[in-house]
Amino acid sequence: MASRNRNSSGSLSIQFLVILVPVLLGMMGFAVDLGRLYLIRGELNQAASAMALAAAQKLNGTSAALGVANMAATSTLDTNQYNFGSVAIGQGTALLSSLAPDVAFFAAVADAKAAVGMPGSSTADGTTARHVTVNMAADAPLLFWSLLSLGQSRKTSIAAAAVAGVSAPVCTACGIEPFAIQRADSSDSDPVDFGFVPGTIYTFGYTCAPGAPTLLAAGGTTARINYLLINRYDATSPLVEDQQLFRIGAQGLLTSTTMAGWACSIIGSTETVWTDGTVTASPEACAAATPIAPVLDAMCGLSTRLTSTTPTACANVTDVATLATAYAPDTDVNYYLASGYSSYTGDNRRLITVPVVETLSATAPMTVVGFRQFLIEPNTDATLPNFADGDGRFAAMYLDSPQLSGAVAPVKQGSLSANIGGSSTSCGISSGPGKVVLYQ
Repeated sequence: MASRNRNSSGSLSIQFLVILVPVLLGMMGFAVDLGRLYLIRGELNQAASAMALAAAQKLNGTSAALGVANMAATSTLDTNQYNFGSVAIGQGTALLSSLAPDVAFFAAVADAKAAVGMPGSSTADGTTARHVTVNMAADAPLLFWSLLSLGQSRKTSIAAAAVAGVSAPVCTACGIEPFAIQRADSSDSDPVDFGFVPGTIYTFGYTCAPGAPTLLAAGGTTARINYLLINRYDATSPLVEDQQLFRIGAQGLLTSTTMAGWACSIIGSTETVWTDGTVTASPEACAAATPIAPVLDAMCGLSTRLTSTTPTACANVTDVATLATAYAPDTDVNYYLASGYSSYTGDNRRLITVPVVETLSATAPMTVVGFRQFLIEPNTDATLPNFADGDGRFAAMYLDSPQLSGAVAPVKQGSLSANIGGSSTSCGISSGPGKVVLYQ
């Protein structure tokens, strides 16, 4: 009897095993398929985010902005594929199809968010676009689920989307150009343009004494803006001072582990004139043969934005021939008449973002009140080489857009708060450049 019971129990165990093994294998198979689907969805979301961020960075308020933004978005697909990096997005394979991602542009972030899952819904042109929605869909392979009737095609479609755009004005701007200018409205009555006139081409001239630098002969220049170099000399950098200044002129403030100290400028903080601890970039006599050394070094870097030919006056910059090869001129170096910025088709190399201070001074701290943007113009007078005259002069058009008020393009990096003295707070501004952020 005991033997019979043991045989009966063993038989039941084998029956349960026969039933459970397929179930367990099926559950494991479904888990494998589900895990792959989640992986592919993550890969598609990452690709959509990269496309949206790249496109939003190119929105600069010009007629050509959408075309440039689309190209920037598409270029990210080379490094963002899916299904373990085996399938190119927008191309697919014999089994898996992948639709070309849809990039749509909007003036308002609410409209961009509403366009998720709705390809072909752009409502903004290049001059008004500030936000981007990327929709994409691709097939994911099925292994175990293909044994079910619903999965007989051995694949299923996965959708992903991302929304990116220009944020509210930043309180901390990083990677900008350290050419401090004084607000032009002496009564502090213009919080948007600080007294500068949109579309006006100004002569930027390094502050000198006595008097002020003359206007630069660059057709349409009728007013001047005095500027000073704010101090960003990094004694810990492997680059010597003239190389630091050259690179700052060529690309803006350099990255630093102490970001707020060297790479950024903060509204509400104070700035001082450039110094290496021994010699400061204090103003000298107007109309000198060449500008003071720090100004010349920065101007030499600035010249790379318009030309691949290094001015003769820049020969004293350490290893300038090698440094200059790291920077290509803007893809559009045409001269634009007042208010002609919308026709600009370049890559933003000529766009500069500068701090505006309450009072310009080489001897006292200068309080930053905002950031504003200008388009560097080539000098139309062949007798005055760009970036080589004694007053450190260059021509630039003041830019403004209704959406950003005081700017047309996002800064490279920044923060919506201001951290001064260890306390982080809003700077309370409503105009100026923002940064690119991922909303969704």
